[in-house]
Amino acid sequence: MCGIVGLYLKKSELQIQLGKLFKPMLVEMSSRGPDSAGVAIYRNQVKAEQTKFSLAHIDPDFSWKKLGTDLAASLQCDVSIKVIGTHCILVTDTQEDLVVKWLNEIKIEQYTSYNKNITSKIRIVGSGQSIEIFKETGSPEKVYEQFNLSQSSGTHMIGHTRMATESAVTTAGSHPFATGADLCLVHNGSLSNHNIIRRNLEREGIRFQTENDTEVAGAYLTWKLRSGSTLRQALEDGIRELDGFYTFCIGTKDGFAVVRDPIACKHACLQKPINGLQWPQNFGLLLIYLVQKMLKYGSRNPLPSTYGGKNNGSS
Repeated sequence: MCGIVGLYLKKSELQIQLGKLFKPMLVEMSSRGPDSAGVAIYRNQVKAEQTKFSLAHIDPDFSWKKLGTDLAASLQCDVSIKVIGTHCILVTDTQEDLVVKWLNEIKIEQYTSYNKNITSKIRIVGSGQSIEIFKETGSPEKVYEQFNLSQSSGTHMIGHTRMATESAVTTAGSHPFATGADLCLVHNGSLSNHNIIRRNLEREGIRFQTENDTEVAGAYLTWKLRSGSTLRQALEDGIRELDGFYTFCIGTKDGFAVVRDPIACKHACLQKPINGLQWPQNFGLLLIYLVQKMLKYGSRNPLPSTYGGKNNGSS
């Protein structure tokens, strides 16, 4: 049982308040996911020739600045670094695959705190031109404050609060999971055939970092997109091929998509106010009220519409 939410804002005067407006939506989901939390923010789009990476490492004193300097020298490229908690937003103008290869091959010990002897690899949690992903273990409110997300501006955010079921409570196992350039996935529910899908994807050369079934769903979408499918086609194929009960929210550079399994046993509410789109996975009326009160605008639809037929609650 987890919680997922999304908020899209059209007006620029509201976009500067995105982080502040999103916080009560995510925190309200704490009872559905107290173990860890994460968000994807779409903001500060970089130039066409640049790539923005969201990186993470378990060492809170990781030497991100040195890493950026070394990357620039090794690949003869421009690099900018912004450290936010245990994460780093790195922007560079060289090829993405060269950066990924370099990050995987460096000796990590030269960037970690000497007395902690932390040798875990850097995790690339997202990449693209607009997306920034932040996720950690702990309560949703604590995670939100850790990354100072209330001060965030942008066009839209999606978020997830996790109650771990099939895998351990770890930062790597937290959502969102990146699925491609400026794409990410959050998930509530459980997949019943994820081990079969995992083995099939491994034969296609895809490697996994966790035992999380959501990572499998994300990797499936990545594989479909790399194979030439549109996002819509990939999602429609996923409904046929991913067994289980689930609600997915997929973040894109232009907004987000919501998909439910054919039985639709997981609650989902969508509302389209005048100036944006709100998507609370549960506690819909309360979340919508909170955001509307803060935005101080009306709505064309005073009540949320529910996918999958009648408002059937959630587990």
